[in-house]
Amino acid sequence: MYSRLRSVWRRVFALAWPVMAEQTLRTLMRTVDVAVTAAISPAAVVAVGLADLYARFPLRVGLGLGGGAISLSSQDTGRDATATRDEAVTQAVLVGALVGIPFAAFGLLFGADAIRLLGADPDVVPLGGTYLAVVLATAPARHVALIAARSLQGTGDTRTPMYVNAVANVANIVGSVGLGLGYFGLPELGVLGVGLATAAGNVFTALALMAAIASDATEAGFARPASAVITRQLFVVSLPKIAEGLSSTLAEFPFNAVLLTFGTNVNAAFQVGRRAYQQVTGPLSRGYSVAANVVVGQALGEGDSEGARYNGWAVAALGVLTVGLVGVLLAVYARPLVSLLDDTPATLRYAVPFAQVYGLSAPFLASFVALSGALQGASETRIPLLARATGMFGFLVGFAYVAGVALGWGVTAAYWSVVLSNVWMALVVALGFHYSGWADRAAGMMAERGNS
Repeated sequence: MYSRLRSVWRRVFALAWPVMAEQTLRTLMRTVDVAVTAAISPAAVVAVGLADLYARFPLRVGLGLGGGAISLSSQDTGRDATATRDEAVTQAVLVGALVGIPFAAFGLLFGADAIRLLGADPDVVPLGGTYLAVVLATAPARHVALIAARSLQGTGDTRTPMYVNAVANVANIVGSVGLGLGYFGLPELGVLGVGLATAAGNVFTALALMAAIASDATEAGFARPASAVITRQLFVVSLPKIAEGLSSTLAEFPFNAVLLTFGTNVNAAFQVGRRAYQQVTGPLSRGYSVAANVVVGQALGEGDSEGARYNGWAVAALGVLTVGLVGVLLAVYARPLVSLLDDTPATLRYAVPFAQVYGLSAPFLASFVALSGALQGASETRIPLLARATGMFGFLVGFAYVAGVALGWGVTAAYWSVVLSNVWMALVVALGFHYSGWADRAAGMMAERGNS
């Protein structure tokens, strides 16, 4: 038993560590953005934080389409069906590029209005509108980058996306500091500079990953789209994943509005506290999610449903142990970690508790993310959608408003809403992984692709 578990964990770590390294740099890039904007002004922090609420819409769509690509890619790699895999990759990339165009138009035409709609202060609106317009202009490239990376990861190649994203993220960090604050001989452009650095990174990543897939250096490739069955299955898997991401993003609008009723400093503290949490735990969780998707999807492709189930639980256990430990350390050392991002006393007062509650609930969120990845590897994305939508709207938003505003608990209710939402999501997805018929669903979809 223990030898089997160690074997799975070794394979999971081999798949996950490049994703973790990649996400560490990506999260560090976003953390540097927070630090740079904090050095500019508190209004800049809020502006970028609010703009990111809108920027998460194309992110969620790209991740959703990438979820469909990695699901089909991992299963077809497991059963050595390279033709259908490459066509699924191609179709997902094309759809992602097209869907990104409306987001780009929205940012350019309505960026400032979107920030104003959230009730932001007058000094925040132009800053947030500028950042949003620049970042959303590269939404098609961001979609392509996300989908291409997931497609390669589904084949078991987690290193190529790591190499490409490492270069892009390091350049992004240098660009944010240089263009945001005027270092390295670059002009001081403030929030505009931070946005330009992010946009340039998106374009580079998309072009580099497309070149990698088109070359002989990677197992995945491009193929002429021809199968309507593959198109339909991509949407069957991707749409619930997109809806899951969008529900999370949509829920943050009223949640941020609730926080703003407690004061701008509380909202800024939430952005800082959550960023500290994401920096130290996010890369681990994302790595386990991708690894779970691959080991479950490829096992199903090989016809080993029992092995797929064991692999899913094994990844979840590893996530709980490791991410849980990091979360506890975050809770203990929250103040010095948060101080690295923003040492303003008014912000620290609330940012430290936010980081602590995220840290203490980390095992639940790690379990949710790992099992969601496992279900995604089986083409089952409806259960994670149910878990996240009910958790975000029922607890993050609902509890925060009822207890915080209606009952007068204030910001304390926001802390509890974070914990309760993470616990609920973990519970729902664990029950779904244990009881639902995801293995039969995956087998039926693979058979349908084989007959197309």
